[in-house]
Amino acid sequence: MTDLHGVFPYLVSPVDSDGRIRTAVLGRLCDDLIKSGVHGLTPLGSTGEFAYLDATQRSCVVQTTIEAARGRVPVVAGVVSTSTADAVAQARAYERLGAAGILAILEAYFPLVDSGVESYFRAIADAVDIPVVMYTNPQFQRSDLSLDVIARLAGHPRIGYIKDASTNTGRLLSIMNRCGDAIRVFSASAHIPAAVMLIGGVGWMAGPACVIPRQSVELYNLCRAQRWDEALVLQRKLWRVNEAFARYNLAACIKAGLAIQGYDVGDPVPPQAALTADERKAVEAVLRDVS
Repeated sequence: MTDLHGVFPYLVSPVDSDGRIRTAVLGRLCDDLIKSGVHGLTPLGSTGEFAYLDATQRSCVVQTTIEAARGRVPVVAGVVSTSTADAVAQARAYERLGAAGILAILEAYFPLVDSGVESYFRAIADAVDIPVVMYTNPQFQRSDLSLDVIARLAGHPRIGYIKDASTNTGRLLSIMNRCGDAIRVFSASAHIPAAVMLIGGVGWMAGPACVIPRQSVELYNLCRAQRWDEALVLQRKLWRVNEAFARYNLAACIKAGLAIQGYDVGDPVPPQAALTADERKAVEAVLRDVS
């Protein structure tokens, strides 16, 4: 089974005014990211605006990413639904398209008990023969993964990873202590990646890596080499990107950053708003400083 580690940019979903995916733009972005040294690609993460796309658009994003990757790096496709049956169908479809892994995301309109949360992730993992990364983001999810649920799911043969966006680094260490080698932890942009690597993380899945891929890979390599002094100098510099993006809508920031770099990815899907001229200038200044 594919070993997942390193820098996985959360890809944007370029959509035109008619709702069509701009496949040429997405394909070029994927190719350039791979050439920058990233270790994998993640379509339909939070930066990919999965909550604002229909099933056809989502499938097109995943297929375009897989075709652009051409097997050079693993593609871990986001699967999200309020319905277990729908999530299972998505996971199977993306595996057939050639995804190397699944990023399992739970949406919930009504609150769920732990057994419901657990059964959702377990059903996705039962349905495929590729690795499953559990994704948890308590800021946006109605029902979160508790430590008890994570520990039970860690026993599943295909659930070997978690990406946690809680902002609570202590929670990551608790997951590592509780699950040992059964679960490997990816950082989110809400965490400081170098700090997560220091305590035992295997990389990060994050939107900012779309606009600073080369610098993200450099940071990862420094962490892997345990050159912590150099890593922290670079981390302090790059953290300004995370700070800037935390102030605004994430997809709007990443799309604005990519537009500044020459990718015609368009605006966020309505009702989200694009950055204002002043906000765009602030993002441009940060990217200039870290380039």
